[in-house]
Amino acid sequence: MAKPGSSAAVLLLLLRLGLLSLSAADAGESLTTDTLLSAPLNVTIRELEVNSAVVTWEILEGDPVIGFAITQQKKDVRMLRFIQEVNTTTRSCALWDLDEDTEYIVHVQSISMGGSSPPSQPVLFRTPKESEKMASKSPDEVTMEEVGDAAQLRAGELIIIVVVLIMWAGVIALFCRQYDIIKDNEPNNNKDKAKNSSECSTPEHPQGGLLRSNV
Repeated sequence: MAKPGSSAAVLLLLLRLGLLSLSAADAGESLTTDTLLSAPLNVTIRELEVNSAVVTWEILEGDPVIGFAITQQKKDVRMLRFIQEVNTTTRSCALWDLDEDTEYIVHVQSISMGGSSPPSQPVLFRTPKESEKMASKSPDEVTMEEVGDAAQLRAGELIIIVVVLIMWAGVIALFCRQYDIIKDNEPNNNKDKAKNSSECSTPEHPQGGLLRSNV
């Protein structure tokens, strides 16, 4: 038969265990509530190009967000692209290597020390065609890339023109030099011709008559 003192000790031990379990459960619930993140809000696609886009979003004030995760998927295609970045406070991300005239679905999640938030509402967008993008650009709109290309083209044209002018100047200088050499040699050539012609002429008799050969 159990003693009254031992029964009281057992009851006290069970009461303490029950209180510890309740405290642990409350602490776990409080921790879960504190670390639960809300899904990102106002997810928007900006700067939509043929092969790229920028996705932006907002978060609730006070959420302990340390990063983000983005899932990108072509519509009706199961393959996903997963982008994740931590230790950042940015609220935007560039999407690259997109196909033109293609529909994509994007979800955004916030990341904290305790885990990830639920995904945001899906955002559906379509990339434009190259022809549509070119047609939408006004004739007076000039991008920095086009300005750089035009400047490089002008620089190349100037270099070609300068090289051609230098070559022509060299050819003209060479021609003038050869002409001067030929002109300087003309008096000497005339003297040589006169001397040769005098040597080849018929000699005259000392008395003024022609020499006759003896037959």
